[in-house]
Amino acid sequence: MNTLIKLSPSDLTFLWDECKRCFYLKYVNGISRPSAPFPGIFGTIDRLMKNYFEGRPTSDLDSRLPAGHVRFGERWVESGPLPLPGHALQAYLKGKFDTVVAFDDGTYGVVDFKTSEPKPSHVQFYGRQLHAYAYALQHPAAGKFSLSPISKLGLLVVAPQAMEVTPSGQIAYLGGVTWMEIPQDEAAFLGFLGQVIGLLEQSAPPDPGENCLYCQYRATARESGL
Repeated sequence: MNTLIKLSPSDLTFLWDECKRCFYLKYVNGISRPSAPFPGIFGTIDRLMKNYFEGRPTSDLDSRLPAGHVRFGERWVESGPLPLPGHALQAYLKGKFDTVVAFDDGTYGVVDFKTSEPKPSHVQFYGRQLHAYAYALQHPAAGKFSLSPISKLGLLVVAPQAMEVTPSGQIAYLGGVTWMEIPQDEAAFLGFLGQVIGLLEQSAPPDPGENCLYCQYRATARESGL
């Protein structure tokens, strides 16, 4: 196994929570889950949201945000090696954020767009991903894109609730927009990453996640002799 692991911020959400065995197999053994089909409509909605808010004042996201503008969209970020004492395995973060806003006070905010119902659980769940982007921006690898300081992390959640026909005959979806701020805690995030690296340092993969359909499929195939 490589002694320097590239961690994807998005894997710190769904993959980590769904099945730590699959997480281990991907990063230690290079065995990734098959790619699942992703409806193209969600990609279209995501692009529309980013294009709509590009360059707009932060008050268009939420009136409680400090003055500023949406400035940077979809850029790759990469951190230097993570400071995780007590671990032989080293890791770094690499991924692509949705949007960064530039506040008038010289600080920045990392924003992720979501099309779903806003839920309190989203704060902790997606907070790992946003903390990863913020960490990489503030502690970049040499020559990589950087912004500092990051003063805000948050989700802009759009939940479609109704549909109407415009005078021109087009269909328009209407929905509520919710700003969900994520409290920053870099120390707690690094503590979480210590747990991640601790898992990857184990000599064998952990048990499958209770509801992991991929592991259930593999187990059934083995039991069937196929």
